[in-house]
Amino acid sequence: MSWWAIDVRTTADARDRLGAWLVSRTGQAVEERDDGTLVTFAPDEAAADELIADIGRAAEGNAAETTRRRIDPVDWTIRWRDGLGARSFGRLTVAPSWIDPLPTDDIVVVLDPETAFGSGEHGSTRVALALLERRVKPGDTVLDLGSGSGILALAAVKLGATRAIGIENDPEANVVARRNAERNGLAGAVELLDGDAGDLAPLLGPADLVLSNILRSANTALLPAIGTALARDGVAIFSGMEADEAALFLPVLDAAGFAVVDQQTDTGWWGVAARRR
Repeated sequence: MSWWAIDVRTTADARDRLGAWLVSRTGQAVEERDDGTLVTFAPDEAAADELIADIGRAAEGNAAETTRRRIDPVDWTIRWRDGLGARSFGRLTVAPSWIDPLPTDDIVVVLDPETAFGSGEHGSTRVALALLERRVKPGDTVLDLGSGSGILALAAVKLGATRAIGIENDPEANVVARRNAERNGLAGAVELLDGDAGDLAPLLGPADLVLSNILRSANTALLPAIGTALARDGVAIFSGMEADEAALFLPVLDAAGFAVVDQQTDTGWWGVAARRR
């Protein structure tokens, strides 16, 4: 039996929703490349054709270009590990648990993303981690909106924050994140909540640092909630946006009363740190 890979290209706004649908449809992790292509797999040619037809229907009017290719048989229960290694972000290193030996010279977050978004391999997550490493302060309280694998909340505590709260609307992602918190001995310092970030964030402040690594549309919608949740001198970090979206998001950020204090780009992805004026 030969496995088939299906490459899916769609709009930035539809990518997260379609990626979540693919995970639910296939029961497997979905690879997202730096160019935004989603890669999923099927066990044979007929299943690949059926999945491609379903993708067309699931796109719901958004353009979704699909291509398929035959690949050598592999064990897909561990296929998602390929290419994942230790990455450094200033003082911080993120490493999967199967790295042996683990790095010992930096502050290390041991993280297995499994089916949740956030491994340090994607440009948008790297942008958020770089800004976080520069902006978090000892004793901070941190809110992570759309916390996925828990990578940003865990990194914040490892870098000195006293407490981090992650909010995620995908309960399965929080199962993964809780395992990662336990893996790092941080179950007591990192709280992971199921729910809507826009509803919960204003109730959980004041936070010294708010992290929002989602999409530009979601970041924009969350600006009022983030402004309410931030402490007086707090910083918000926004990521999950492509570099050409900076020109669209910066005016919205300014109109919402935020002043830019830092920016970061990585392989076509962009993020910004800002304070309320």
